[in-house]
Amino acid sequence: MTKSQTSREWPLWEIFIRGNHGLNHRHVGSLHAPDAEMAIRNARDVYTRRKEGVSIWVVRSNDITASSPSEKGPMFDPAESKAYRHPTFYDIPDDVGHM
Repeated sequence: MTKSQTSREWPLWEIFIRGNHGLNHRHVGSLHAPDAEMAIRNARDVYTRRKEGVSIWVVRSNDITASSPSEKGPMFDPAESKAYRHPTFYDIPDDVGHM
């Protein structure tokens, strides 16, 4: 079995890494692996070679459902009529810090 045959048979995984100083995970790429454990190991080797990560998430690409950019109007326009969702009219005291 050739390498290209193996990658076609193994599922595609999306890789998310949380950096040393980051508060959230960010998408860094994709790879093929037979299971989640191997996907994490391969992601570590490929995407954190310089010790820049503290956490890795792997998600099968087939398990991700996304909205379509062409439907952004109907999807996000209703939020504009709900001002209470973005309380920009409140004054936050300086001693509160970052929220």
